[in-house]
Amino acid sequence: MSLEEGAGQPLAHYAAWRRAGDFIFLSGIIPVNPQSGTIVRGFKDIPADVRQLVGETTDARQGPILAQSWYVMESIRHTVQQAGGEMSDVIKLVQYFRNLDHFPCYSQVRKLFYDGQPPVSTVVQVSKMLPSTEVLIEVEATVWLPLPP
Repeated sequence: MSLEEGAGQPLAHYAAWRRAGDFIFLSGIIPVNPQSGTIVRGFKDIPADVRQLVGETTDARQGPILAQSWYVMESIRHTVQQAGGEMSDVIKLVQYFRNLDHFPCYSQVRKLFYDGQPPVSTVVQVSKMLPSTEVLIEVEATVWLPLPP
């Protein structure tokens, strides 16, 4: 599964992102392709050239969260670019995990998207996520992107 046009788009009837003055707020993004409804389940669901970059492993516990983390962060990058910004404009992330033990794998992938100062962060563990128990992570972002004068 590759990121297609529309990545980061919601599965239901709400906005993927919305501008409020100099801020852009992204809805929570999950590792699901909105056009096909396909859930990222592991490395086979992300591009081959990205697998090694994110630390492809045969570990059945790490594979799904590494692949889902990349898909979610890449969807955020794509959505922020659609709104006119860059990942360096992301000032805050709120990360929801079904299992906080997944945070180190996610953090490893997130570093690939921020070569400079990372955004401020909130991490929360939740008991369930939509649309399936296979969804391990959801991330929402706040972007500071001043309007042109």
